[in-house]
Amino acid sequence: MKLAPLRAFALAGALAAPALAVASVASGCDKSDAPSASTRTAGRSEAVVATGNMPTAAPAPAPAPHPAAPSGPRKICEGETVARTLPKMALARAQVPGVPPLDDKIPTGTGRWTWLNFFAAWCGPCKEEIPRLRTWEKKLAQAGTRVDLVFLSVDDDERQLAKFLEAQPPSGVRAALWIKENVREGWLGSMKMKNPPELPEHALIDPTGRVRCVIEGALEDTDYAPFAAYLAK
Repeated sequence: MKLAPLRAFALAGALAAPALAVASVASGCDKSDAPSASTRTAGRSEAVVATGNMPTAAPAPAPAPHPAAPSGPRKICEGETVARTLPKMALARAQVPGVPPLDDKIPTGTGRWTWLNFFAAWCGPCKEEIPRLRTWEKKLAQAGTRVDLVFLSVDDDERQLAKFLEAQPPSGVRAALWIKENVREGWLGSMKMKNPPELPEHALIDPTGRVRCVIEGALEDTDYAPFAAYLAK
């Protein structure tokens, strides 16, 4: 049977439509999958944003709670049983010009307590507590407890230490003994202290020259009463 020309043309168009649709879809996938010009030239420092059904990472576990800080003043030197020996070696000295020279040895056996403060020019808590220590030194003297407060630097950089001392006010630390790196391990080892120490730290030496205890961490205002009571024993 012969079809009329118009019907034959319409039928041919209907049969060709699905093939064109398939070709169009295939052509569209190829274009979407190909990287755009901007994507091909993107810099390595640009962030990549994930889209679609990307797997998500499991949420990080919550951090363990920190133990509660003890309330009130600490107990000074309570239960100290470590046998510590104060080294007798001479130490280097660091001081601002014009300041009376220090003895190169720690004063002991003077009939007074010796209070050692270990610090470094880079130690923030050390700097913060220095004015407090100076105030305590005066308060103890007024209460009849004389102490020799000695500052011991554990700095590595001599220039940084000198700069720190020069920047101190007249009531601050203008002179200090310096435990240099080449003797630090043996010196701190005799005191049963860590090397490097966890600054700031303090050591108390009684009037007979015996090392009574080492106090780790900065001293706070609330620590003055037990500190003074211990020295008054």
